[in-house]
Amino acid sequence: MSLKAQLEAIIYAAETPITLEQMTQLVKESVIAEGAGDEAEMKSRVRSALEELVGEYAAPHHGIEIRQVAGGYRMSTKPEQHEVVRAFAKSLKPPIRLSLPALETLAVIAYKQPVTVPEINDIRGVDSGGVIGTLLDRKLITTAGRKQVIGRPILYKTTKEFLMRFGLKDVNELPSMEEFEKLVAESFQSELIPAESAASSSEVSAPAESEERDAELGNESISETEKAG
Repeated sequence: MSLKAQLEAIIYAAETPITLEQMTQLVKESVIAEGAGDEAEMKSRVRSALEELVGEYAAPHHGIEIRQVAGGYRMSTKPEQHEVVRAFAKSLKPPIRLSLPALETLAVIAYKQPVTVPEINDIRGVDSGGVIGTLLDRKLITTAGRKQVIGRPILYKTTKEFLMRFGLKDVNELPSMEEFEKLVAESFQSELIPAESAASSSEVSAPAESEERDAELGNESISETEKAG
């Protein structure tokens, strides 16, 4: 099997973006058998084969491409094919269920990171403490230490899961705020908590988030009981 074919199979099979270093280790024996003398030469050959593979998938007759995402490589549909696969892709995603306040908070963190809750509150004009827990639970944000000011508030930043969710190589690929809001609306369109629900609670507080999770667990228990009956 050719080196390019091996790399293609690895990238296709990988559940998360895979790095050049990881691929080099996986095909090490094959590259050595082809005459690579040391680690640097092995990595160079793998990089060269990978660049050729990326170029081949960039051709217009391919509906997917190999992109750098979150520090690694992964296969993804090309932008021009998004409409035809969007319905199918959404049916495979586990529901995330985010309120509009949570999405607004996520946008602030994405563009201002690392940022503290008081700073987020100042930008949004409302208390965002409750929705931070939701974003942490969904692994879209994580802590980034503490700010060296009085009180040492916790700093928050986006995660690798966030990059994967939006198909970004890193945060430097973030579009303009307007484009990001459109991207968020499309990505979470079928998973948003209804606007009237968010409006009735004004902001999702920590207790409200807890009650929602408890209600979901309760519904699951009822379903299991009905099945057993």
